[in-house]
Amino acid sequence: MNLEMREIKIKNVEFGSSTKVENGVLYVCADEIKTLLMEDVRISDVKLDLARPGESVRIVPVKDVIEPRAKLEGGEAFPGVDGALTEVGEGITYRLAGAAVVTTGPIVGFQEGIIDMSGPLVDYTPFAHLNNVVIGIEKSEGVDPHNHEEAVRVGGIKAAHFIAKKAMECTSYESINYKWDSVWEKVQKNSSLPKVVYVYQCMSQGLLHDTYFYGKDSKKMLPTLISPLSVYDGAIVSGNCVSPGSKTTTYHHQNNAVINELFKRDGKDLNFVGVIVSPLMTTLADKYRNSALTARLAQMLGADGAIQSQEGFGNPTSDLMMICKSLEDKGIRSVLISNEDAGVDGKSEPLPDGTDSADAIVSTGNSNATLELPPMDKIIGKLADLERVTGGFPGSIKEDGSLTIEIHGIMGSHNLQGTGKLRAVTR
Repeated sequence: MNLEMREIKIKNVEFGSSTKVENGVLYVCADEIKTLLMEDVRISDVKLDLARPGESVRIVPVKDVIEPRAKLEGGEAFPGVDGALTEVGEGITYRLAGAAVVTTGPIVGFQEGIIDMSGPLVDYTPFAHLNNVVIGIEKSEGVDPHNHEEAVRVGGIKAAHFIAKKAMECTSYESINYKWDSVWEKVQKNSSLPKVVYVYQCMSQGLLHDTYFYGKDSKKMLPTLISPLSVYDGAIVSGNCVSPGSKTTTYHHQNNAVINELFKRDGKDLNFVGVIVSPLMTTLADKYRNSALTARLAQMLGADGAIQSQEGFGNPTSDLMMICKSLEDKGIRSVLISNEDAGVDGKSEPLPDGTDSADAIVSTGNSNATLELPPMDKIIGKLADLERVTGGFPGSIKEDGSLTIEIHGIMGSHNLQGTGKLRAVTR
């Protein structure tokens, strides 16, 4: 399989009479986006704002972040969600590097987050460094929370897809070519290198805690071997309201940090043999089933080692540990990526579950640590919602507009794919 990724680098974003890219500037026509999204009867109103790096802008409550992508050939970007359900991971895909669609609006659940475009928050979220098209979506009267979440999720993806399709007319891009051989070919080519599999654990717990694979709810799937190139092409999208700091947004899926790093090292000091998507479930029986099936798939690939990433916190750590033990019991060494919930003073038990087999853990930091944030000149969204979301609390908002917030509440602050800058060290 061969995938050509054509990167259009976006240096700025402006409103315009039509949606296009010229000289590194993304021009967005607000009326085009609004007309597109208002086709969904569950949406009563759409408002667009722009947020650029360095501006005194605060966005809250953020629901999802999506990088605009579209395919010239080889299927549809975001298959099964916007456009036909086609196999992806091949052909030519356009991405708008440096740009994103950010969805916001009235709160769905209590786990939407915050993005600041300047100030101390920029060191805690990758989204402060992007040229953001912020879409505020108001639901129609009588729409229940599940349909509200779906309307916002699908609306953001439709907007990102539309923008990228318009941008494909731009002829200024850089090409990156990816090749994915069969497992047999990879093993033969790099037989002297340790075989490493990525166990990609996705939130699949219902109650607004879902991930979608080719447009279908991931809690209905078994652990599945997939091509990493399909991840780049939008086969996995976010559909949940997990804690903002540990949430894997659609942008994180599209730019999976573990897959990126494995590609860099493939054929050099390791042999990257595959990706196993394993849903994070609610019942103990499902957790046992998925840990057994995931480990068996890794064993069938002949994996010597595995990297595991999870999403969310609390009971998903049980899935993380159970899969780790199942892998280690089969002689497959496993490295885990997890955040810690160690309390504001860092002295509480950091993980809710564990196993003696988990002797190699990469920490993405303590989500309960607090941060003081200065006021911003412009608020996109409703600042009062901050006191109702994870990481906020009554009294978070000061009279002058400054904030006290746990790192939990910042979008992507301790993402469990290792995208952020936070870490923990042993003293």
